Amino acid sequence: MKVALVQLASPPDETAADRRVRAGQLVESARGADLVVLPELWAAGYFSFDAYPDEAESLDGPTVAAGREWARSLGAYVHVGSLVERDAAGRLFNTAVLLAPDGTIAHTYRKVHVFGYASREAELLTPGETLSVAETGLGPIGATTCYDLRFPELWRGLVDRGAKTVVVPAAWPTARREHWRMFTSCRAVEEQVLVIAVNAAGTQHGGVELAGTSRIVDPWGTVLAEAGTGEEVLRCEIDQSIVDTVRAEFPVLADRRWPVSTADFTGAGV
Repeated sequence: MKVALVQLASPPDETAADRRVRAGQLVESARGADLVVLPELWAAGYFSFDAYPDEAESLDGPTVAAGREWARSLGAYVHVGSLVERDAAGRLFNTAVLLAPDGTIAHTYRKVHVFGYASREAELLTPGETLSVAETGLGPIGATTCYDLRFPELWRGLVDRGAKTVVVPAAWPTARREHWRMFTSCRAVEEQVLVIAVNAAGTQHGGVELAGTSRIVDPWGTVLAEAGTGEEVLRCEIDQSIVDTVRAEFPVLADRRWPVSTADFTGAGV
């Protein structure tokens, strides 16, 4: 599987519309990839909290519409990262969306663990309540978002649902870069999955500097690729059979005596 990670910046003086155009140019440069992934809330800018209500959109809105065009043009799966989604009841969510090569929605995930530390995300957004895995032409793919990295029980829920690859869009600050590296590696080893973690870059609203260092980690904990700190498109070719190989050779998941209950995550998702 050929993967391209679009480590995008969201400068505060750039409109969401202009950013979608620029993101599209970066995505186009990833032509040839089977899967293209963008960061968390890149269109609105994660730290632009006051803009969330105005930038909120449905799953038929401009960000997903742009992603549909990208997916069809590239003939690839495009994970558009996440967007501020407004549902029919007016609630706002941090929603990740995976699009199939024909532009249809293959999977959605509403971020379960909204962030409150030095952030207004928990104040403005509604936590998600469902967990699911998409059966795709690239195998079973799950998703978490940023802060979810700190909650291993959610990840075990994805493994129990069949995930072998987990995509993680994020807006992780430079101040906690080593936590980012540690948790992406820990979750890959602990859950014996491929972790494809795409972080934002640059300085956002309020002067918050994002860590970049998007990375791909295999189930042995080997870092297959890691970006720098600036805006870039990171490419990597992955042998997906490594997941089955590791699980067979070192069967830690099969050796569990008290499987974690995932009863709280009852929804099927998309």
